Amino acid sequence: MKKFAIMSILYLMGTHQVQSQGCVAIRSTGGFCTRDQATAHDANQWMLSVSNRYFKSFRHFVGTEEQKHRLEEGTEVINYSYTLDLTLTRSFKKGWSLALDVPVVSNARSSMYEHGGNNGGKSARHSTHSFGIGDIRIVGYKWLLDQTKMPKGNIQIGLGLKLPTGDYRYQDFFVKNDSTKVLGPVDQSIQLGDGGTGFTTELNAYYNFTKVFGVYTNLYYLINPREQNGVSTTRGGTASTDAIKYGTTVMSVPDQWMVRAGATATLRGFTLSAGIRKECQPAEDLIGGSTGFRRPGYIVSFEPGLNYQFKKVTVYAYVPMAIKRNRVQSVADKLKTEATGVHAQGDAAFADRLYNIGCAFKF
Repeated sequence: MKKFAIMSILYLMGTHQVQSQGCVAIRSTGGFCTRDQATAHDANQWMLSVSNRYFKSFRHFVGTEEQKHRLEEGTEVINYSYTLDLTLTRSFKKGWSLALDVPVVSNARSSMYEHGGNNGGKSARHSTHSFGIGDIRIVGYKWLLDQTKMPKGNIQIGLGLKLPTGDYRYQDFFVKNDSTKVLGPVDQSIQLGDGGTGFTTELNAYYNFTKVFGVYTNLYYLINPREQNGVSTTRGGTASTDAIKYGTTVMSVPDQWMVRAGATATLRGFTLSAGIRKECQPAEDLIGGSTGFRRPGYIVSFEPGLNYQFKKVTVYAYVPMAIKRNRVQSVADKLKTEATGVHAQGDAAFADRLYNIGCAFKF
């Protein structure tokens, strides 16, 4: 039972990756944990995790205020996002492991303003799409504590490399009227990658107070030193005066981070979990500049979950539900506010919930 509880907690820590919640382009490159390796420091084994994630974003926010009129008027932007994440992990002796994460992404974005315009009626609504491999990540992990001396808990650190394998110049047609379509890069939120080579840092930890009750945490930060990726934000059109003046004619390459913490209860083969999850795309990066177009913001979610452990297979389902959404000021917003003396702050669309269902196989 103790070994199962530890494994279950680590599955909970590891099965969620940072995922876009709509127009805030937080991509699926978040922390994944090597899960049950804390109980097998000297075991050489492989594990394959297959995770399916889906969300629909449609609620617009400026700061923490929802722009409810967008739904009433029918001008809301709707993002549909599905990601199949394939994570292969190889464990080694003394708590070391190496993981490879390959996301396969399918996105669709329905809007009016990008096509016929928000005043064009229902016929002005059209969709753009993107499909392909996302940004691949390679990560090395190390459990810091000897499991034989500290059987109730452990701490794991991870350092990784995020590669710009996802197409960050993906294009589709924007329908301007019955006779005109314009080919251009799709919105930043549905691009398959961000165009930057990034570095990831992680800290995963758990502690079991009893055979039934335990706690966990998962911390993740992606450092993207590249400032801009050179992709136009005009959707095949012409840049506005404001876009040129405040530096948003091309897409930014933002950092992102995630914090998760909660508790688990294990009973008769099932592990129930409940926790808080916060994921963020900051307005300013740790390293390098922060200009270019981005929609910074964060989502705080209540994250219930359930998993079940078979002999060599674990199945799991988690549904983070948003309790706070905040589209904060970007660097461009701050520059415009300073220049005009009038507060400027863009909006972004967020989802109500995220569905994460998957399984992991040891072999």
